[in-house]
Amino acid sequence: MDAAVEALRAIGYYLERDRQPSHRVKAYRRAADTIEELPAAEVRARRRAGTLTELPGIGPKTEAVILEAMDGATPSYLTKLAGSATDLTEAEAGTAMRAALQADLHLHSEWSDGGSPIEEMARTAHRLGHKYMALTDHSPRLKIANGLSRERRLQQLEVVAELNKKLSKELDGFTILNGIEVDILDDGSLDCDSEILARLDLVVASVHSKLRMASEPMTERMVKAIANPHVDVLGHCTGRLITGDRGTRPESDFDAEVVFEACRQFGTAVEINSRPERLDPPKRLLALAAEMDCVFSIDTDAHAPGQLDWQVYGCERAEAADIAPGRVVNTWDREELLEWTAS
Repeated sequence: MDAAVEALRAIGYYLERDRQPSHRVKAYRRAADTIEELPAAEVRARRRAGTLTELPGIGPKTEAVILEAMDGATPSYLTKLAGSATDLTEAEAGTAMRAALQADLHLHSEWSDGGSPIEEMARTAHRLGHKYMALTDHSPRLKIANGLSRERRLQQLEVVAELNKKLSKELDGFTILNGIEVDILDDGSLDCDSEILARLDLVVASVHSKLRMASEPMTERMVKAIANPHVDVLGHCTGRLITGDRGTRPESDFDAEVVFEACRQFGTAVEINSRPERLDPPKRLLALAAEMDCVFSIDTDAHAPGQLDWQVYGCERAEAADIAPGRVVNTWDREELLEWTAS
């Protein structure tokens, strides 16, 4: 049944990448899980009896995919999705930068508000050519995103350690770094205690609340977080939304020169967020950060495997701003990156 499971997961992947509603994605992933857990003989018997749709998670559309795959054909729906998908890997703009990247440093799993297991995110990142990735599930205050409590964070550290033993052997040394996307609180402090932050490999700090704060306190808030010795990356700095299901949202107001100078002085990377609804920072601010000699991290902020392909959008914007690959921290190998975060 491997072909059917692979086809169902591939459909989910393309739907994710195209930002289709999550319930559609989950339907195909749920069907894949159902088929994968059954003995092949039972699936064949149910096919003959016409009872596949009696299984949980199998409906007429997913059944059609399973039947075509069992017949040795590429399911027509998968062919349609693959044919209409933009081939991000062959887009001319951003190609050189994308080839230089060794990792994605901002992504989420089902532990917070992502839709897939850590292992699935890791295997997809490896398939896309990465050598490592940073798992950055949310901090506790962001309850809407199922932020991790201290206890769950410690549990995740153990899970990642076991996964790394397995994946390092199976995926040519691929490594999951322990990270966090930590909320920058109203006063610039971080939504996680220092003991936990010290145990992590990488810390992305982002503003998720009171985005319309006045410029002066917002600037002070961001600078205080940037100066925190645990913070490595400033995530989606303006908080803007330019499209998508959540609607649009204007940029936060802050003194960009002061914020980027703090990033330069404290060695904090400015994230080039590749999510199509964010594309943050805007071009003018990205050009300013580049002019001010900041370093950068090009990330997807992916919440599903299919979204890991979006990194090329950030690469295109970095190249347009004449940012050299050496100034992008996730072009560095894992040891160099960890030496930087540790310092």
